[in-house]
Amino acid sequence: MGVLILLVLLALVVGGCVCVVWASRGTAPRWARVVAAVTRGAGELLAILMRSNKGSSRSRRSSDD
Repeated sequence: MGVLILLVLLALVVGGCVCVVWASRGTAPRWARVVAAVTRGAGELLAILMRSNKGSSRSRRSSDD
């Protein structure tokens, strides 16, 4: 079951990346542009969360010493 969930997640990520490339070329239909916008937004949100997580782990390490 876990493998199936990972495969579906991988298919969604790959599909989102394809839509981003397609939309950047300017020939994508509206639904693909929407999927590309959602994919870019999710990527930016993930980057922000990763940056904030790095900062909090550094502060924990320095306070543990």
